[in-house]
Amino acid sequence: MFKKDEIQNLSNKIKTLVKDSPISDMEDNINALLKSTFTKMDLINREEYDVQIEVLKKTRAKVEALETKIKDIEKKLK
Repeated sequence: MFKKDEIQNLSNKIKTLVKDSPISDMEDNINALLKSTFTKMDLINREEYDVQIEVLKKTRAKVEALETKIKDIEKKLK
């Protein structure tokens, strides 16, 4: 088995090789392409998603409360 230090050493060497090679440029280009594609897809981040979930929960609670009020009013009118 490899020791932790050996793996870290190997990892550092690979990072050094990649940093000075065209692979580094490719990585930057791929990241830019992905960001551009995700922007075009109108995707939102997790934080925005969570905020919308909370808004929907509050809206659902208000709708349910209004439905209950309407049912009570309908019973009184009968």
